Amino acid sequence: MGEIKQIVKKIVKRHQSNDPFQIAVEKQIIILFAELGDTLGFYNTYKRSKFIHINNQLNELEQRFVCAHELGHAVLHPKSNTPFLRANTLLSVERLEIEANTFAVELLLQDEMIYQYQNTDITIYDIAEIHSIPKELIHLKNFNPKTEHTFL
Repeated sequence: MGEIKQIVKKIVKRHQSNDPFQIAVEKQIIILFAELGDTLGFYNTYKRSKFIHINNQLNELEQRFVCAHELGHAVLHPKSNTPFLRANTLLSVERLEIEANTFAVELLLQDEMIYQYQNTDITIYDIAEIHSIPKELIHLKNFNPKTEHTFL
């Protein structure tokens, strides 16, 4: 999964941002908000156009994570129409879903963000919540502590 981290680093450098909405727009991916019931979101392509669908009933932080996850599909699996991301499948064991979750975690929680909390009482789970990452997915973070940063 270190390969995904490198892909994310290149994207963040290229777009000068880790905002999944901004990156999607700059990559000409159309973001659509709609009532999707218990579906959080999904990614699909149609006639060379890419779409990210996000449930408009989610709060802003949830929408941010879903956008990052679906952006992961757009980057890592560009020709695939992904299955619906549902709340109860957030912890999917399917390879494509794990990769998209890893992409989202790496995008929204970069190593530098973790370094900011060095020498504080804030846990990695608190940091995840601050950056809109479900605590159940924090284990996907590939953290590379600098030698002087050994607080995790």
